[in-house]
Amino acid sequence: MTSRPPAYLSCASLARELDVSETTVYEMVRRGVLPQPIKLSSGCVRWCWADVQMALGSLSGCKTSDAVDPFLMGARNATATQ
Repeated sequence: MTSRPPAYLSCASLARELDVSETTVYEMVRRGVLPQPIKLSSGCVRWCWADVQMALGSLSGCKTSDAVDPFLMGARNATATQ
């Protein structure tokens, strides 16, 4: 079974998922790389994981999920041998 991040992540959880520090998360928000967090209550903010994925996917040079996978392309082009 594969684990996935929760739908809404704390700064610490988001930093772990992105393999960066919490300071870097806030810097990325300030620069517009990551979306603003959602304020749930006083002192409690979370990032929507789907929004984070969309923001990161829109970065130039970043492969999106519909990009061509060279392994799959080779498998599709292979001829069956018996």
